[in-house]
This record gives sequence, C-alpha cells and structure tokens, in this order.
Amino acid sequence: MNIIKVQDYDEMGSVTADYVSEKIQDNPEMTLGLATGSTPKSTYKHLIEAHQKGTSFKHITTFNLDEYVGLKPNDPNSYHYYMNKFFFQHIDIPSEKAHLPNGHSRNISQECEEYEKKIKSHMIDLQILGIGANGHIGFNEPGTSFESNTHVVELADSTRRANARFFSSLEEVPTHAITMGIASIMSSKEIVLLVSGEAKSEALERLLSGEEPNESFPASILRSHPHVTIIADKEALMGTGIKL
Repeated sequence: MNIIKVQDYDEMGSVTADYVSEKIQDNPEMTLGLATGSTPKSTYKHLIEAHQKGTSFKHITTFNLDEYVGLKPNDPNSYHYYMNKFFFQHIDIPSEKAHLPNGHSRNISQECEEYEKKIKSHMIDLQILGIGANGHIGFNEPGTSFESNTHVVELADSTRRANARFFSSLEEVPTHAITMGIASIMSSKEIVLLVSGEAKSEALERLLSGEEPNESFPASILRSHPHVTIIADKEALMGTGIKL
C-alpha cells in the first residue's frame, strides 16, 4: 500500500482532489466510487474548485458506497441529500450518471441486487473510502463476509453513535443501511483510503500492522488489494510510527 502523508484535514482533501482530477484527465469517462460522512467533505470542496478551474465531470459515472434504509432521498440526513448538497449540484455531472442505492425502496433486497448489477456493468476505476474506528469500510461492520456483495447491514452501536452528531438524537439514526459489499469494493481497480484525525489512528495502526486479513476487522482485506493508496494526516498517523 502506498502512503501519502499530509499535515491536516484540508491538505488531505486538496491532495485527494488533485489525485482524482489527474485520473479524470487521463480517463474522462472513468467510473468513480464515492463515500460520504465527514471525511470526504474536504475532498468534495476541492473537487468543486477543480471543476471551477476546468475539470469536467460530464462523462464521469459515479457510484456511492451506501445509504441509510428508511430515509427518503430528500431527507436532510440521507446520503442522496448529502451528495447533492456537498458535491453534485456544484459540478456538471448528469443526474442519470450519479448512482446511489435507494434506501427508501419498497423492495430492499431487489434494490441491492439491481445496484450490484449496475456496479458490475461499469466496473469502478477508482473507489474513495473512509475507515471506521472499528475498521468498517462502507457500512460493512466487523463480521461481514469478505465475499459479500451489495446488501443490507444492521449498523453497530458504535457506528450509530459516531453518526449521531449528524442527527437530532441517537434515536433518529437509522438502524440499517444498504452498502456495497466488501467484494464489491475490492472489485474496484484502484482504492484511495482517506484517514483523518486522532480518532482513526488506532484503526490505521492496525491496518498497517501487517496482520492477515480478518473479517473481525473489515479494512484488513485492503492489504490484499493490488492498488491501494492511503492519504492520511498527521493526527491519524500518530500511533503508526510514521512521521511526516
């Protein structure tokens, strides 16, 4: 795994945006996998700036990692809403090319199957990932099979507590989500893992420790992917022994 060291959160976003922009210049019709939450917000801010300077997303196809079950797309806490607010409405990507799972579908199992088919029909060139403090990637909690495709997952209490800051209360945080499976993520040609802040340093340290892939720590499977780049800031690197 290649590690790019940055000073802070904003530099992480800037470096990641530059990396993605270069990939788009090389392949203007690439398929890009996207993440949500607090970690990639800086990346989206800098990608918007890149668009304002000439980077076009007109021919890009995107797939998001996950979506809460039970939230309508226009719910302010849904990832549909998040992506439109922080990224899509500021760039030139056609709406039909930006894919997210529908967590408000009447048939969630069918939605998972159809979303997985769409992913396989395109193949993701570059997947942006974050990592949970418990090692989850996407919403694949510890214990998720490495062979899993897009599926519904029950969110761990720790994940719901971590995301409660985006809701009025913990009780409002959905208990389930649709997520790309680990096999879905690993089918991406390239993965960029973003890690920021002291709260993620223990997870990053464990990922870099060299332990064999173990489903109790989902991110460990990334060690077996042929093309992973980690972009991590100073605080996230604190416990790893890696210095800037």
